[in-house]
Amino acid sequence: MRFLVDAQLPPALAHQLESRGHNAEHVADLGLERAADGRVRARAVESGAVIVTKDEDFAVHQLLHGGPSIVWVRIGNTRRAELLRRFDAGLPEIIAALERGEGLVEVT
Repeated sequence: MRFLVDAQLPPALAHQLESRGHNAEHVADLGLERAADGRVRARAVESGAVIVTKDEDFAVHQLLHGGPSIVWVRIGNTRRAELLRRFDAGLPEIIAALERGEGLVEVT
């Protein structure tokens, strides 16, 4: 599966996804760390990626208008290691939901 990790999340999350056999890029790797949401969405559509974000605007847009699938990380402020651990623990469920065609997957 292909992922595009948004600016509010650490590049380490993209590296972790890569280590689990997925294709993943962080917006900073693409020069998009300050890009408007529309440009990030366009990049996801171009590359066939799922957007991984903490930004509620992406979730709302997906529900109202469709577009690329969104993994909405709703874990509050926490240390990077804890965020990565919790995301990794939920990854099988995230992948299963995306494979079922769910457009919005929440990670809590």
